[in-house]
Amino acid sequence: MTTSAPATPFTEPASAQRLESAAAALAAHGFTVEILDDVAAARARVRDLIPAGASVFTAASETLRRSGIDQDINDGGRYDAVRPRLLAMDRATAADDIRRLAAGPDVVVGSVNAVTETGSLVAASASGSQLPAYAGGAGRAIWIVGAQKVVPDLATALRRVEEHALPLESARAQVAYGQPSAINRLLVLNAEPHPGRAVVLLLREAVGF
Repeated sequence: MTTSAPATPFTEPASAQRLESAAAALAAHGFTVEILDDVAAARARVRDLIPAGASVFTAASETLRRSGIDQDINDGGRYDAVRPRLLAMDRATAADDIRRLAAGPDVVVGSVNAVTETGSLVAASASGSQLPAYAGGAGRAIWIVGAQKVVPDLATALRRVEEHALPLESARAQVAYGQPSAINRLLVLNAEPHPGRAVVLLLREAVGF
């Protein structure tokens, strides 16, 4: 007989009450927030939110990969998908063009490592490629966030990044790229000054790291 690994504070989906608390705090800070049941609902909602033909950059994300949203955007033909264009470019000769394309799409779609019940989003990155678009370079940002990423405060969010997300991402990066990941850059979004720009889709289920 086998048993699954016990849930930890960083893998256990937040309760409905905690999701509502985080959503209310984010909304008070200028983010548009929707609470959805699952990844299928998020997948459909992302399609509704992004107009056909928009330039869309998908940040590297297990949430996007596991939900199918990454494939929908980059392989579906509905959008001007930025990531396939970047992958086809020579990093040695087109580094500036790559940087500009990633920094200023019409829409960036991704996830974050933690959402606090005090209304902040936390995203860590080894390369930092998605962070300019997250911070304000993209005309619109959409983040899909599993319920296990809701934490009480910023201190706990930083612990979640270091103790939970980093080891999992390092293991993935080692297989994919032959080297571990690192928290080289850390972005904390405390508010969104432009109404309607930033959308957080909070899920009632756990997905991603």
